[in-house]
Parts: sequence; structure tokens; C-alpha cells
Amino acid sequence: MVAGITGRGEPSAPFDLGLSGATAPVGQVMARWRALRESLPGFQGTVVARQIHGTRVLWHAAATGLLIHDDADGHATANSGILLAVTAADCIPVYLVDPDRRLIALLHAGWRGTAAGVVAAGLALLRAQGSSPNDVVMHCGIGICGKCYEVDSEVFSGCGLPVPPGGKGPLDLRGVLADQARQLGVARVTTSAFCSAHDRGAFFSHRASGGADGRMVAYLGLLP
Repeated sequence: MVAGITGRGEPSAPFDLGLSGATAPVGQVMARWRALRESLPGFQGTVVARQIHGTRVLWHAAATGLLIHDDADGHATANSGILLAVTAADCIPVYLVDPDRRLIALLHAGWRGTAAGVVAAGLALLRAQGSSPNDVVMHCGIGICGKCYEVDSEVFSGCGLPVPPGGKGPLDLRGVLADQARQLGVARVTTSAFCSAHDRGAFFSHRASGGADGRMVAYLGLLP
């Protein structure tokens, strides 16, 4: 299995993979996608989507080249030739692996997707392929940490948490995702120690940059 996330890259030439073209010219972005794919040989197809902070997770039985889907926040497969990808710059990439059945899913979880149940949607898609939550290993990847993520009452309420005094406070989104997963039956959950905001020298952060930063790509794929 191959799993990881891209970084900021050199200060003079940030490795921005954002698909919107808002922070880098599209031609440069697509050249970086080609470089990423060439650095991960063995995958004839790479799948990514224009994300909408929802719960739609796509199943991929086959893919060739770089396929950009509309309106989805996750991908799953049992095919060793497909590399799953999500873009992020504070939101949490969630890696789901059933090692015995060789089933994988990769999710994009901002607070809206977390509140709406994107982890449950990913697990449900794996379950439809014969998996069970207690067979799944989950990792919450690099994203913004609780100390750097102050949010208002809407976010706390949406995530099913009590609103702190004053209506605002720090939220550990990875902690919320881990709790959700355990409640759904996932026993093996790990969390990255890195923060996209206070480790911004290595990673992109939408919040810490005031919306000016590019996007990283988290990826997950099965080796033959």
C-alpha cells in the first residue's frame, strides 16, 4: 500500500495542486499533477474530485489517466491500479484500510463533512464490498489542529458538541472524527501529530494564510 500527502515544496516554487486555479495557473497545477503521478509508478489511474464538503464517496472499479469527478468528497476501491486522491489545506484527509480484504477509502473531512457523516459514508461503502468496521484501520492525516482551529457555535452544534461559553472556542476536528469512527465500530484509529497551520512552513493552510494558500494532495493506493 502507498499512502501519504504532498507538502508545500520550495518557498520559491510552492507545490500547489489546487484544481480551482485560484492560487496558481491551471497549466502549472496540471504539470505538478503529472509530476506527482510520475513519482508514484504502478497506478494507471488517479481519481480526484471537485470537493463540496459533503458525504458523497465514489466507488472506482477502473480508472485510466487523471480523472477529475464532480461533487464528491471521497473515493474507494479494491483495485491495485487506482490511486485515490483528495485535496486539502486544513481539512482532514481520512484514510480507511481493510488490510485483509484489500479495500481502501480516502475521505476529505472539513467540519461540514464531519458533521454530515462522511466517515459513516466511507465505512458504508466498504461494508457494501464485504468489509466490517472492526476490520478497518483509520488514520486522520495532516490538517489543522484544535489549538489553531477556533470556530463558532454553528460548528460545535453541527458536530454534536456543546457550545463553549461565549459561543466560540477551539475544536479538535481529528478528535471528533476519531470519536465518530470508534462509535461506528472502528477500533484502530491513529492521528497525525502535524498541523497544517502551525507547521505552515511545510504544509498549506487556508486559515493561516487568510485564504491565499494552495492545496496539498493526500493519496492512497493498493500495491499489486
